[in-house]
Amino acid sequence: MAEIINGKEISKKILARVKKNIEKENLKPSLAVILVGQDEASKIYVSLKEKAAREVGIDFRKFEFPETVSEAEILEKIDELNRDENIVGIIVQLPLPSHLDKNKIINFIRPEKDVDGFHPENIGLFFEGRERFFPVLPKAVLEMLRATEINLNNADAIVIANSDEFGKTMEFALEENGTFADYILKEEISNNLEEIKTKDIVITACGVPGLIKGDMLKEGAIVIDGGITRAGDKVVGDVDFESVKNIASFLSPVPGGVGPVTIACLLENVYLAAHRKAHSK
Repeated sequence: MAEIINGKEISKKILARVKKNIEKENLKPSLAVILVGQDEASKIYVSLKEKAAREVGIDFRKFEFPETVSEAEILEKIDELNRDENIVGIIVQLPLPSHLDKNKIINFIRPEKDVDGFHPENIGLFFEGRERFFPVLPKAVLEMLRATEINLNNADAIVIANSDEFGKTMEFALEENGTFADYILKEEISNNLEEIKTKDIVITACGVPGLIKGDMLKEGAIVIDGGITRAGDKVVGDVDFESVKNIASFLSPVPGGVGPVTIACLLENVYLAAHRKAHSK
């Protein structure tokens, strides 16, 4: 039976550290969040971010827009937030409605306020090994892996991603930490079943319920499930929990796994933005 990696406990430790640092340095960080439309999962995720932010001493400012909002209105709001000296971090909650250009919007955020770590300048710095902000989802996955206390040096990992951006970023993050890594896109799973079955670590972040089943895995694999989808009134991951729980050695649950740790890593980036701003004066 797999040991469950408790994301809530990991996130508590990170948040306690963030709160302590904010208090010790007498910082008053403000995080601005742009939420477009009525996507239920996004609204829940933003409310969890707000709760955690307030608990650690981060001022949380939410800006909600209707589904029909124009790109120009969103860019105008980001421009205003970019110029607001009281705000150290800006995030745009994804996904966005299809008429909005996600990349154009994210690229409009000032890189030093891009606490998600998505801006091309920040991704570029990350790949050069001099990151301004560690991208939050890869950072959360690494925190989950460290919590297993398994020696990950020379382990073999595969990342199953829904975009090249996440695949490449997660692959690089793993390799920088001594783990051999490859990534494939979710459409390529059926052509790579034999390879997946040889891997010590399987990381998935696709938003496809039941994508990863027990018979696809090596006995004793560590499985990190970063997929989050609403199925009726439940939140589910990519991993078919029932078939995987007796194959994997460690397994992250959904909910209560990568999600809370991602929020904690985001708020740690907000602290870092405030810390840098305070020390650049």
